Amino acid sequence: MKLIIQIPCYNEETTLPEVIADLPKELPEVNEIEYLVIDDGSSDRTVEVARELGVHHVLALGSNHGLSTAFLRGMQHCLELGADVIVNTDGDNQYQGGSIGALIRPIVGGSADIVVGARPIEEIEHFSWAKKKLQRIGSHVVQQFSGTDIPDTTSGFRAYSASAAMRLHVFNQYTYTLETIIQAGHIGMRITHVPIQVNPQTRESRLIKSVPRYIWRSGMIILRSYVTYKPLRTFFYFSLLPALLGLGIGIRFLIYFFSGDGGHIQSLILAAILLIVAFHLLSLGILADLMSANRKLIQEILFHTRSHNYENRKRSEGHDKKI
Repeated sequence: MKLIIQIPCYNEETTLPEVIADLPKELPEVNEIEYLVIDDGSSDRTVEVARELGVHHVLALGSNHGLSTAFLRGMQHCLELGADVIVNTDGDNQYQGGSIGALIRPIVGGSADIVVGARPIEEIEHFSWAKKKLQRIGSHVVQQFSGTDIPDTTSGFRAYSASAAMRLHVFNQYTYTLETIIQAGHIGMRITHVPIQVNPQTRESRLIKSVPRYIWRSGMIILRSYVTYKPLRTFFYFSLLPALLGLGIGIRFLIYFFSGDGGHIQSLILAAILLIVAFHLLSLGILADLMSANRKLIQEILFHTRSHNYENRKRSEGHDKKI
């Protein structure tokens, strides 16, 4: 079994040596361990430092594409290199490499497809009270939208089976953490979590430059992800408010009309507008649901194509080793 530990990096020349030094060189569950550094357009010596440290693979993206793109390109490259299990960790030395054994164990044992490393949020000293509250609230919201029980949904310390990596799709460029959990929950991948430990803070987070902006962008990611996988239900919920208001106002008009009061034509017009809006929202939901079904077919075809190419590479590697 081959494990590749991928490290998306953007200007991490100072922390990368600590990250690499902390990674396991061998584990009882795997035969091969390799490291992959994904350089997301760093302007410092990240690539040179990675090579000086003897990192097995360096994938240079050329320019800064964002965390999500770096993560996905890394996952794809790991599959091309024949990884059976992929671990994603950060280049800022946030996560302790000693937790990787526990992280991959459910995958090696066949009980999970994705494992998220759950940080001890309440014990992290450099997290403010407000940040801890936001982490708990955000994770609870993602749990409700995804149908999972992951307690730390923003943790980037994760393990993926090759099969899970082939099924991953991320549509936003901001972060992959929330969307991949919602996706896993809705397409039936087995996702679980294990407790991990973290290191002292080395730098400020580059994702959370402004708390209100972070909340807004995360909220949009959650909503968009839910709409992507549950479009009909989402638009049905959106249509409820104008539908109920329109019905209420329409019934009120009819009551006044049949009681001889004549009613108010403005109420009738408003009720009609609200019911038309509700109808259009529901129609959008039906169309989006049909598009979602088509997208699922395309993703399934893509998965089988990736799986076929992956198996061919693995067979080719096995043949080359025998020779």
